[in-house]
Amino acid sequence: MLEALTGTGLAASAGLNAYIPLLTMGLLARYTDTIDLPGGWQWLSNGWVIAILAVLLAVEVVADKIPVVDHVNDVVQTVVRPTAGGLAFGAGSSSETVTVSDPGAFFGSHQWVPVAAGVVIALCVHGVKAASRPVVNATTAGVGAPVASTAEDFGSVVLSLLAILLPVLVLLGLVLLVLGGWWVMRRRRQRKRERRAPEGVGTQRLFG
Repeated sequence: MLEALTGTGLAASAGLNAYIPLLTMGLLARYTDTIDLPGGWQWLSNGWVIAILAVLLAVEVVADKIPVVDHVNDVVQTVVRPTAGGLAFGAGSSSETVTVSDPGAFFGSHQWVPVAAGVVIALCVHGVKAASRPVVNATTAGVGAPVASTAEDFGSVVLSLLAILLPVLVLLGLVLLVLGGWWVMRRRRQRKRERRAPEGVGTQRLFG
């Protein structure tokens, strides 16, 4: 159960920021005894991998805070974040995988299940994040983009650390994400109603 919560928390974190959970696991595995990556995931603690993830994270952090650019970034990340979520869930739940050495054996067993679960979880969280950003930009004239992005990055870091150190508290983080998703959908429906209202008024005046 705890391993599943760890994987779920890391995958949800990847839905907010693809690189934070992977970088967190890599750094903790390389420099601390907090996490012991299984054999198939030792590459995450490689120095070059950590450096590449750090560079990608820096690019993501900057791009996600610029209005319009953040939308383009979300489109690109539609593939990246679910992929990272699958990797994070697989590694975080201590799932052994032979994806690289023997893809046939990987898909012929149940070793793909944690990765697939991580992809779905990260994709759902990414969908909420991508849907919320236009609402934030529209209601704040773009000023809210850096604030929202910073909050998402912070949430990704917290979720990653909770998933590794206190996986039980991941449930609280998931509840907050669900509430955030509900708020986003509510705001989107409200904005659609506001757009339709003037059109209806104009039509009534024209034919009234």
